[in-house]
Amino acid sequence: MANARSTTKEAKHNAILDAATELLVEKPAASLNEIANYAGIGIATLHRYVESREQLMLQLGLRAVQVVGEVMSRIPVDEEGNETYIPELVEALIPLGDKIYYLAHDTSLNYSQEMLAAEAKLKEPVQQMIESLQRKGYFRQDMSSQWILNVLYSLLFVTWQQIQEGHIAKKSAAGLVLETLYNGFKGGHS
Repeated sequence: MANARSTTKEAKHNAILDAATELLVEKPAASLNEIANYAGIGIATLHRYVESREQLMLQLGLRAVQVVGEVMSRIPVDEEGNETYIPELVEALIPLGDKIYYLAHDTSLNYSQEMLAAEAKLKEPVQQMIESLQRKGYFRQDMSSQWILNVLYSLLFVTWQQIQEGHIAKKSAAGLVLETLYNGFKGGHS
């Protein structure tokens, strides 16, 4: 019985986090009261799950990392044909933007050791793949893999923001990210 209760509590917790995500995408400065109302619960119920807005943002950040991790785990990692990894990764991550991009606006997450550790763990296999692609000549070797990874990460956040603001169509976004990552802005004139 205790197991069913904890599963129900976890499901309710995730439903609250999902509702908070939906509202924060539309209204990044929403208060805990507004989030509770949007989730269809009272503020006292919300406080049973989170003590503060900062704690809520951390939980949302960790949930976003979990969702991204699940999506990434479905992308085959193949040393031989690894040149398809980055395009597949970008294609898979673009649709997650509305669940993630608003987190970039929450400065409290930048100082959370737990969040930084979770993000670092998420980035590790991507950085290893970038290093492999550098050895094969797909990416320049005179730039650090850390730099390339951070440019990719930043490009994703900018793209999610641009989609949210209606400046980029979702269906053309992955191509734009990849074209920018691989070819930059260099024109035809040398």
